[in-house]
Amino acid sequence: MAKQKVTLNDVAKKAGVSIAAVSRTFTPGASVSRPTKEKVERAAHALGYRPNRIARTMITGKSRIIGLLVAYLDNQFYPTALELLSRQLQAQGYHVLIFMAENDAESTPSVLQDLIDYKVDGIIMASVAISNELSARCTEEGIPVVLFNREQDDPDLYSVTSDNYVGGSDVANFLVAGGHRKIAHISGWKETSTGRDRAKGLVDGLAEHGLEPTVVVDGMFDPEVAKQQTRRIFGSGDRPDSVFVGNDHMAFAVLDVLRFELGLSIPDDVSVVGYDDVPLAGWPTYDLTTIRQPVNRMVEKTIAILLDRIGGNTPEPRTLIPGELILRGSARRPKVF
Repeated sequence: MAKQKVTLNDVAKKAGVSIAAVSRTFTPGASVSRPTKEKVERAAHALGYRPNRIARTMITGKSRIIGLLVAYLDNQFYPTALELLSRQLQAQGYHVLIFMAENDAESTPSVLQDLIDYKVDGIIMASVAISNELSARCTEEGIPVVLFNREQDDPDLYSVTSDNYVGGSDVANFLVAGGHRKIAHISGWKETSTGRDRAKGLVDGLAEHGLEPTVVVDGMFDPEVAKQQTRRIFGSGDRPDSVFVGNDHMAFAVLDVLRFELGLSIPDDVSVVGYDDVPLAGWPTYDLTTIRQPVNRMVEKTIAILLDRIGGNTPEPRTLIPGELILRGSARRPKVF
């Protein structure tokens, strides 16, 4: 014999409260007194009641689900950021769906359609591109989108990044102050705002000192590509005296090639600076000087903007948060720093 389904009315009768009080108890963010909440939860537990979230979504139009899209997790920065995003969204009463997508606008439509089909309340895209057409579709569906650690030219897209341009400029000033004059740059993927802005910050920063990079090459945010570029740039006699690498994930590969393949001393022969300050950067093996992305502040701001937009508000669309130069042993330290 099938077990009879327990209803809100059953829970309300057992708890001695109204049906509305039971409904508020199981609605994240709804106002309900602690004594009432405890009575309802005890009654629900005794009866074996579980709220029907699908039914509530149909009634309210809100799923309390946020979709997170990320392109890849090899870079340590993103697992850290995704954990923070997930925990803070859960603390706000939201459930999280994480989807993987390729790192270009052409491959995201099917994944984005999946999220739309799940009736998510909002979408956070971590270093994933979105076309203007897809952005318009999300707008039509009433689903706000916030880009995390990525910007695009579309004025309707909201984004939160560290100030990548200033970070690149800070690296330029740091290396010049350390006496470096032959400065190479293995950039992040030039098709991304992060890669372009960090490179432009370095170039403009060096120009203020009357210098320009000896070479700028695209590392594609790929350690294997960064290794190949390092062998090409530093394999000849007339090598640079320093290199700014577009993120830490590539910088670790660059350091390995410089030390173990080319036999160069770090930082005596070559200074190396990265970007992100992932946990591995602080390990003695790499001891990497790098720009720290303010991931906690970036996550907090991203969630604040998304919830603002879900609530019908219109915050400022573009947020830049300053990073910090973290000095370690992979780069010559000038006296002024």
